[in-house]
Amino acid sequence: MTAVSLLFMAAFAAVLAALLLRSARASYGMLALAGLAGAVYAWEEHGAMAMLLPVLALIVGATRSLGGALADRRAVLSKDEEVMLAGPLASLGRADARRFLDQGLWMEGRSGDTLTREGDQVTHLYWLADGEAEVVAGKTVVGRCGARQLIGEATILSPDPATATVRLTRDSRFWCAPAKALSAFLAAQPHTRHALEHGFTLSLKEKLDAMNKLKG
Repeated sequence: MTAVSLLFMAAFAAVLAALLLRSARASYGMLALAGLAGAVYAWEEHGAMAMLLPVLALIVGATRSLGGALADRRAVLSKDEEVMLAGPLASLGRADARRFLDQGLWMEGRSGDTLTREGDQVTHLYWLADGEAEVVAGKTVVGRCGARQLIGEATILSPDPATATVRLTRDSRFWCAPAKALSAFLAAQPHTRHALEHGFTLSLKEKLDAMNKLKG
């Protein structure tokens, strides 16, 4: 296999990675790499005129990737938000996480407050920084949510009703964001939505595992 063939394959692989990666910054980095490999390939095989599109891809990818890195450095997160970033927002960069968190508010809740109600539309997404809640299906407690867990992620991005009632069992502090605001924000930020769906899936898996242990 010749060096030119390897350059072509590298450019193709980088483009594919740019399309598949959840992180926007990483995707732009791959686009820049694809542009670089493509530009060298074009020069070797077809001459300077063929380099136009690869060079444009290199410039766009490098500029956006560098801009994302600078935005991440400037993003300021609170202590609780840093914990959230290390958990369900782990697939996001700091700047993207900051923009996502700005869609909601930090609040205090009291024991007995209902966050979601079985059969009703889920109106907010919650993340417990501190506190505890019980999950009730019918009249049976089927699970519990503790600190550093999401609530409402199963149906917040769909029209499906809540599958259970979630009620605080002690005073709690949490972040919450309205479903309408999140839907509008994520519609304009497909990379962020893709990354969050991965985090939501992991959160649901953890809850199902905990519920199975509770039943056992």
